[in-house]
Amino acid sequence: MTDISAVESATGRHHAWPTELRLSADRRRLTVSFDDGHIFALDAEYLRVESPSAEVQGHSPSERKFVGGKKDVQLIGIDRVGHYAVRLTFDDMHSSGIYSWDYLYELGRDHDATWTRYLDGLAAAGASRERPGR
Repeated sequence: MTDISAVESATGRHHAWPTELRLSADRRRLTVSFDDGHIFALDAEYLRVESPSAEVQGHSPSERKFVGGKKDVQLIGIDRVGHYAVRLTFDDMHSSGIYSWDYLYELGRDHDATWTRYLDGLAAAGASRERPGR
């Protein structure tokens, strides 16, 4: 039997399996429950600006973009991708990111540091969380 903490420390990934994905009535929060007992409530804005897509992440760390104007974004679709991920569709029609179970877990586990990095990058770019025209 493999010790999950050894796998996590060696790979940086947790490998927990989701037991439930629940979209809030206002479509602004996705709650993901994992089989290890962790439950993460992830805002749609956070999921959108941390999309694993090349549009956001680029093809290298130096190409990372800090996408602004997504404060009020909503999730309008959740589609399973095989047994390992979901594709999320947002009301700005972004749907190219495939969110693996490991990535969703990482987003929940590292929320505070990831969100701070995003806000700092947005500020450095002179961008805002607000949608243009607001």
